[in-house]
Amino acid sequence: MRLIETDIPDLMILEPKVFQDERGFFMESYNSEALASYGLDYNFIQDNHAKSGQGVLRGLHFQRPPMDQTKLVRVTRGAVYDVAVDLRKGSPTYGKWVGVTLSASNFLQFLVPRGFAHGYVTLEPDTEFQYKVDNYYAPKLDGGIIWNDPDLAIDWPVESPVLSAKDRELPRFKDFESPFVYERD
Repeated sequence: MRLIETDIPDLMILEPKVFQDERGFFMESYNSEALASYGLDYNFIQDNHAKSGQGVLRGLHFQRPPMDQTKLVRVTRGAVYDVAVDLRKGSPTYGKWVGVTLSASNFLQFLVPRGFAHGYVTLEPDTEFQYKVDNYYAPKLDGGIIWNDPDLAIDWPVESPVLSAKDRELPRFKDFESPFVYERD
C-alpha cells in the first residue's frame, strides 16, 4: 500500500496494490500493520455501506467529541468526488479542504481523521460507497456544514445535487463553533 500526502498533512490517500489479469483483480483493501507502518494506528470498529444514484451529495458531516470519528473511505462501484474540511481550531489549515476522486476503477481510499467534516457527491449511477469508522454513530453529537458554503468555496463538480432535507438545512461555516482542537506533534 502506498501513502499519498495531500495539501493538508493529516489527510491521506491510500493506494493499495492491485493485482489484475483476465480473471479480474485481487487487492488487500485493509491491513492494520501496513497502516501502522506509516504511523496510522486506528481501531476501526464498524463498516458502513451506502448506495446512491448519480448526483447525490451527502455531507458535509462530522460527529462531535467524544464520539468523533476517523473514516477510511472507498468506492466499490461507480465514482465519487470526496471532500474533507479541516475543523480543528488552531490548525494552520483550519477551514481548508481537500477533494479527491475515488472510484471502483482507481481503487484509491481516503483517510479522514477526527476533526474534519466529510462529504461526497456521486459521479455515476448506482455508486456504492464503503467506509470504516473508529467510533460508533451518536445522533445527538451529529453535526454538519452546508455543502455549498461560500466561505469554504469547495469546487464541487455539480451545481444542483440531490440532497436530503437534513443536508439542505445545515449551517454555514462562519456560524460553526468548533469542538475540535488541533494537536501539535
